Amino acid sequence: MISIKSKSDIEKMLEAGKIAAEALNTVEAKLRPGMTTKDIDKIVHQVIVSHGATPNFLGLYGFPASACVSVNEEVIHGIPGSRRLNEGDIVSVDLGACYKGWNSDTCFTFPVGEVRPEISQLLTDTNASLYAAIEKAQVGARLGDVSHTVEDYCRSRGYGIVMNYCGHGIGKEVHEEPEVPNHGKAGHGIRLVEGMTICIEPMINLKGDGVHVMPNQWTVVTDNGCWSAHFEHMVLITANGPVIMTKR
Repeated sequence: MISIKSKSDIEKMLEAGKIAAEALNTVEAKLRPGMTTKDIDKIVHQVIVSHGATPNFLGLYGFPASACVSVNEEVIHGIPGSRRLNEGDIVSVDLGACYKGWNSDTCFTFPVGEVRPEISQLLTDTNASLYAAIEKAQVGARLGDVSHTVEDYCRSRGYGIVMNYCGHGIGKEVHEEPEVPNHGKAGHGIRLVEGMTICIEPMINLKGDGVHVMPNQWTVVTDNGCWSAHFEHMVLITANGPVIMTKR
């Protein structure tokens, strides 16, 4: 069942979104070559708890950290650890906060120093596909309009699309209905209504769609070893257009 949020619910989710956005901002400010993925996780945890919120990824389905930190060929669900970031890497930091029982979820893929031109373009285009999809999240639109926008934007630029994983509804639970794929047909799917909250999150590979899960049973990597970008915002559907609840 898709939940429709009240004004009070939305106020708490907006606060949860601000906390998550601040965590990403703090990571960006401190990001540098030589730091480990565990260092990033510690930053995220500290920022979230300092606001009286809970890192909602910690323990979710058994996940062992406060943020998913995925480097280069890692698409999603990277477990923070001893891996050190090098100049020219990219790192996706996916996180969320639970504030007074209401959740947020957001992700950004950061360049570590200077990256190759084609990787810089991948980041730019993946992020742009997210904002193009958000623009389609209007009252009365179909969910397929959102999904198709990501697919069309990225396919037309030669990228691969991760088909096995998708965005989602969010509220009292981190993952709620509906699923929000990054591929689909315009004009198809459920209609978007005021008060819905969804997470739109393009996961886009430089080349090829194929991915698989590593032996740790969490980290998803590209089949061909190419690099992948991941951007996500939590979005509220309103009569006046979509509102980004995790705006940085």
